[in-house]
Amino acid sequence: MINIGIIGAGRIGKVHLQSITYHVKNACVKAVADPYINEETEKLIRNLGVQKVCRDYKEILGDPEIDAVLVCSSTDTHAAVSIEAIEAGKHVFCEKPVDHALERIQAVADALAAHPDCRFQVGFNRRFDHNFAAVRKAYDEGRIGEAHILKITSRDPEPPNPAYIKVSGGMFLDMTIHDFDMACFLTDSDVEEVYVQSAVLVDPAIGEQGDVDTAIITLKMTNGALAVIDNSRRAVYGYDQRAELFGSKGMAATANDTLSTVVISNGEGVTGEKPLFFFLERYMESFAEEMRQFVNACETGGEVPVGIHAGMQSVKIGLAARRSVEEHRPVKVSEMDAV
Repeated sequence: MINIGIIGAGRIGKVHLQSITYHVKNACVKAVADPYINEETEKLIRNLGVQKVCRDYKEILGDPEIDAVLVCSSTDTHAAVSIEAIEAGKHVFCEKPVDHALERIQAVADALAAHPDCRFQVGFNRRFDHNFAAVRKAYDEGRIGEAHILKITSRDPEPPNPAYIKVSGGMFLDMTIHDFDMACFLTDSDVEEVYVQSAVLVDPAIGEQGDVDTAIITLKMTNGALAVIDNSRRAVYGYDQRAELFGSKGMAATANDTLSTVVISNGEGVTGEKPLFFFLERYMESFAEEMRQFVNACETGGEVPVGIHAGMQSVKIGLAARRSVEEHRPVKVSEMDAV
């Protein structure tokens, strides 16, 4: 049994608490820390059987009975808290992104190199989604052949509050970062070059914050494949999450998850369900599966499925995408090494 401490009791911290409590048999959440904990949240946490609720995360790091920590605090704290946890002898699950600055991600990588027994996983939950995992499985089994073209559609049902843009890192480091990681995952390759065409078509206030809300992104993968990502901050019909991998022997494609597969045909037309509304509805099982695999790695000493390399690469791609928008040109990901 792996004893876990969760640092950060916001939305994603609660998601992981619930997924571990209900879906991970070989783990137990022993403590949750959040400096802004309120009475309502504390009641929810204790109702799920957590023994200790505190404001100072250092109490979790100093508890010898806790084997692993989940870093679910604000992005600007991810790297520093991860390093403290690694040095305290804990296994670490860190929500994405590890940081917006490459040098701070490298500092985490250096800490991991000095503590090889630490299991460190980055929270890219879409890799564990049943649809996308099935595409990767088909590719690994050789049923598609060599990867030639990948298409990813990723559109949110509604835009965030414009004030969120400032702290999130913008669309490429907050939203599209998942799609960058998915491109690497589905083609089993890193990205060599990025080119972005973007616009502000959803909310002018997003543009006033210096960000974009609509983008077409082309990627050249290091294995020779080409990828296209289309993003929008607002799809009025729901959370649009699809992928298609075309290769030398065939193609694998996913459809959106819906509440049911019922199609109604009548005099008014042929209609079906809209996609599930947002990421909690769409990806809840993937959060549980990523946690099961993290806990198993901690328990067995095996490799984690998403390590620090993926955490670094996704941010490099996001920074390259942002530079492509600023300079109106293709940008090699290797250029980010000099940032």
